[in-house]
Amino acid sequence: MAIITLTTDFGLKDHYVSAIKGAIYSYEPSSIIVDISHHISPFNYTEAAYIIKNAYQSFPEGTIHIIGVDSELSPENEHLAMLLDGHYFICANNGILSMLSSSILPEKLVTINIHNDLNDNFPVKNIFTKVATHIARGGNLDVIGKPFNKLKEVTNLSPVVNNTQDLIVGNVLYVDHYGNVVTNITKELIQTIAKGRDYTVLVRNYTFKTVYNAYSECVNFNIPKEKRQDDGKRLALFNANNNLEIAIYKSNLNTVGGASSLLGLSYRDTISVKFNS
Repeated sequence: MAIITLTTDFGLKDHYVSAIKGAIYSYEPSSIIVDISHHISPFNYTEAAYIIKNAYQSFPEGTIHIIGVDSELSPENEHLAMLLDGHYFICANNGILSMLSSSILPEKLVTINIHNDLNDNFPVKNIFTKVATHIARGGNLDVIGKPFNKLKEVTNLSPVVNNTQDLIVGNVLYVDHYGNVVTNITKELIQTIAKGRDYTVLVRNYTFKTVYNAYSECVNFNIPKEKRQDDGKRLALFNANNNLEIAIYKSNLNTVGGASSLLGLSYRDTISVKFNS
């Protein structure tokens, strides 16, 4: 009984997600379908890659992941199926798969060639579901595609280290449900460049001299609860995925706001880490 996950930018207002699930059940009624997210920002490859990269490892090996973001077939946007880290990914060649495989080499990669209609404007339902259920039944990738080795690279959102090794310039990668701002700067990169030096995180007109490992680390629990004023405090931390994150303690976008709204940060905005001499 195969697990098939869905990650799309389709939202939930329209019929798209239900139609995809219906197609999967029609081809393979015993499938288990899990929604990872349908609220990816439209055509945002980086956001999609960040979410699926941090979700797929929680699933058992053999899970099949359909990614429906910018999936229309074109000469520059082939349909691919990839076996990576024991998981199957079905996606267009738009950069998402290269971001997923940036640190792990794919075990197999094919370009899908089972299209009956090259002008199909709903390939996630009409093609990706067929590939997913084929795999779910134990089918081989070679049956539905040909070997492929030209993954489209996305290189314009990689952090940059200056020549003197005292500054990292990164970007906002993702804004989560709470308005927390995730950057493409990792704990590993900071530690590699720091070499024991102290550093400061620079965000617009704000500076953070301390980077926490958990949200509650910014709270002084020695102060009686009724005297604390921690809600709404700005903080920098390494999140569960070890990305540098800018957050507001106990934020709420619908009431007090979050880091994205209060600090005026959005996708691709610049965040820097300055190292002391």
